[in-house]
Amino acid sequence: MSDPTRPPGPKIIAIANQKGGVGKTTTTINLGAALCEQGHKVLVVDLDPQGNASTGLGIEPEDRELTTYDLLLGDVSPADVILKTSTDNLSLIPATVDLSSADIELYSNEKRSFLLHDALRQPALDDFGFDVILVDCPPSLNLLTVNAMVAAHSVLVPLQSEFFALEGLSQLMLTIREVRQSANPSLRIEGIVLTMYDARNNLSQHVEADARANLGDLVFSTVIPRNVRVSEAPSYALPVLAYDTSSKGAQAYLALAEELLKKNDKRAA
Repeated sequence: MSDPTRPPGPKIIAIANQKGGVGKTTTTINLGAALCEQGHKVLVVDLDPQGNASTGLGIEPEDRELTTYDLLLGDVSPADVILKTSTDNLSLIPATVDLSSADIELYSNEKRSFLLHDALRQPALDDFGFDVILVDCPPSLNLLTVNAMVAAHSVLVPLQSEFFALEGLSQLMLTIREVRQSANPSLRIEGIVLTMYDARNNLSQHVEADARANLGDLVFSTVIPRNVRVSEAPSYALPVLAYDTSSKGAQAYLALAEELLKKNDKRAA
């Protein structure tokens, strides 16, 4: 995924929204799998203490010996914490509840906002040949999320197609602006993706119209439908593409991956 505004290496995208239940983890897992389907090598970094991305990709808690906690606060190489998943070319740095205390421990570190940035730029990571790194952020604007934004080239924002969806977005945009001013001037918004969209529901249509009117081209053309297969897939520890390739949810994530790649190709042209 080429982009002339950044140095060589994988494109790092933070998937963030301080509201819970908007589809961050679902988007991280399924966009990652869809990018792999398009021929890219992807690393998912689970930065949420709930560890749902790790569970959704089939990594059981007892198999998470080293985690993002160790990557941030321990002296470990990425090679020690990266695990393969059942999806070809999709790897994971898992998380456990240990990460919930990291926010407090980070405050005493003078490089507290740059720990993930530095960890994801260790030379050892080059050997893996990742094209894209997706960081699944916790549902809050805490130091873990700030670490993700400082490390990232861009932020992808899942936005639930429900009432009050746009409320709180201004706070997220403010945080992105602050990170730009203080630590990562090249950080930009990758885009906003509408999730849990129900075309039969007037509310979903109103939210979409409102988002497109206010945010314009930042909103992806692709919307992610409310789809039972997307909801079921994590209980089988699979991305929806592996669970039911022909489902509307799987096809939507493939379309999102394609649109994201095209956007990046246009920027590189």
